Amino acid sequence: MSSTLRAGVIGAGVFGGYHAAKYAEARDVTLAGVLDPHPERAQGLADRFGGHAFADLDAFFAAVDVVSIATPAIHHGRLAISALRAGKPVYVEKPIAVVPEEADAIAAEACKRGLVVACGFLERAAFAAMGLYAIPHPPLRMECARLGPASARNLDVSVVVDLMIHDLDLALHLTASEPLTVEAEAARVANTMFDEASAEVSFEDGFQARFRASRVALTRERTLTLVYSEGEVRLDLLAHTLENTTPWRLDAGFEETPAGRDRLGASLAAFLSAVRGDGAPLANATDGARALDLALAVEHAVGG
Repeated sequence: MSSTLRAGVIGAGVFGGYHAAKYAEARDVTLAGVLDPHPERAQGLADRFGGHAFADLDAFFAAVDVVSIATPAIHHGRLAISALRAGKPVYVEKPIAVVPEEADAIAAEACKRGLVVACGFLERAAFAAMGLYAIPHPPLRMECARLGPASARNLDVSVVVDLMIHDLDLALHLTASEPLTVEAEAARVANTMFDEASAEVSFEDGFQARFRASRVALTRERTLTLVYSEGEVRLDLLAHTLENTTPWRLDAGFEETPAGRDRLGASLAAFLSAVRGDGAPLANATDGARALDLALAVEHAVGG
């Protein structure tokens, strides 16, 4: 592999555009290709950031060294497996897949071929910048809300797999313990998939986590509370406030750090460094599979 990596993006929608822009501005990376079932979209993105538009998957893989997958979620698993079988490290937007068999196959292919897989849990970059992961033991309780107004995007999956999965990943990342029980409620408001959901997850070590998510809310809310025996951390990501009564130092200005300001950039940079043999992605294939398993457990708990 040359010192300059040729990056390719599958999916020329909103997030595909974000990925293309980051690759185009990264050092020692060139945007080599864009693939989308709508040729005019692929061409438009290639024209903006360089590279070529592709309609054929094999030709696309032949032209790139690393791949970002930013398609609708239902295609993530199939495309990630195809990329790995073509010998390409792959960055997959969340969810890593929509069925556990595909998520497990991604992890297995990556291990078999010695290839890097990253999953796009972008908030890991911000929480790392805050110092949250440096706290030496897991919290006792976690409560989080992620509510937003209606959107036409990501309706191929439920609000659990679309939005709540970020917070499920955070809970899994904060403790080495496994989920023990899941209780949940959900509602279909405007779409065939769940638009609102709440869940409570108990972990084997006693950690309790509560989640609320909506994609049809009248007002936006993004809050997080972590309760430790030594104090609490309260975060409002919309009001940009951080209250910390624990003895551990957290950076209240984390959103102004490079990783806090550009979470996708930080996540892609970690992926590219891992591809070059330096470090690891912020979230790997196993992380993506675990988060998907828990999200599906939440859906199952409400009969989804």
